[in-house]
Amino acid sequence: MKKAHHLAALLLFLGLGLGHAASPLKVLMITGGCCHDYENQKRILSEGISKRANVEFTILHEGGEKRDHRVSVYGKADWAKGYDAVLHNECFGGVTDKAFVNQIAKAHRNGVPAVMLHCSMHSYRNAETDEWRKVVGVTSMRHQQKDSVDVKQVAKGHPVLSGFPSVWKTPNGELYEILKVWPTATPLAQAFGTRTKQDHVCIWVNEYGKGRTFGTTLGHHNETMETDVYLDLVTRGLLWSCGKLMDDGSPMKGYGPKSK
Repeated sequence: MKKAHHLAALLLFLGLGLGHAASPLKVLMITGGCCHDYENQKRILSEGISKRANVEFTILHEGGEKRDHRVSVYGKADWAKGYDAVLHNECFGGVTDKAFVNQIAKAHRNGVPAVMLHCSMHSYRNAETDEWRKVVGVTSMRHQQKDSVDVKQVAKGHPVLSGFPSVWKTPNGELYEILKVWPTATPLAQAFGTRTKQDHVCIWVNEYGKGRTFGTTLGHHNETMETDVYLDLVTRGLLWSCGKLMDDGSPMKGYGPKSK
């Protein structure tokens, strides 16, 4: 009887362990706003990332083409509760409510990982607070050329860049001008801005309070976003922000692609 009891306990323990390892990361995707094809991008991102990692998305898409829309969930004090990370792919640069913006940032400062894509860097730029920019890790107020760019690594060996080309020519692009890289951020790659005649960081990681952020200004056009290079990069960035990326750039056990 004792052997049977111990065997049952062992099987239960192993079962719980396997179940925990296989639990998907619960990611909230916030999307919508001006100037981008968010209807298709939410599909490209959710399907592409889910094929590459054990991730389960909840998508909140609202605001239409408005620049000043206030995303409904942000009004809650615990707006990110229950999620392992938040993927921001939004464009609400006209929001000026300082308290509202600080409320968004607070969740990330308290430890909720963030993925920041493209126009998320320009969101909330007119609010008189730096808290959003501290979450992001860079400050950007405008963009450079709309054209293909050569993205060059500046932090070779970082796990987020595992498998990323030394130089990647994007199919299309809208390079953002980076006015400031915050001291908590680590640039990973950059591209040349034809208007400023200088390089601008376009991929980076950041630490903000207890939280981690992966960010890239790339992703204006669907044809860039749907490439394997881009989706692989963002997937690694998401896993890194959640502490689920190995030093060699591979997902931790249980967080890779779901077995069929």
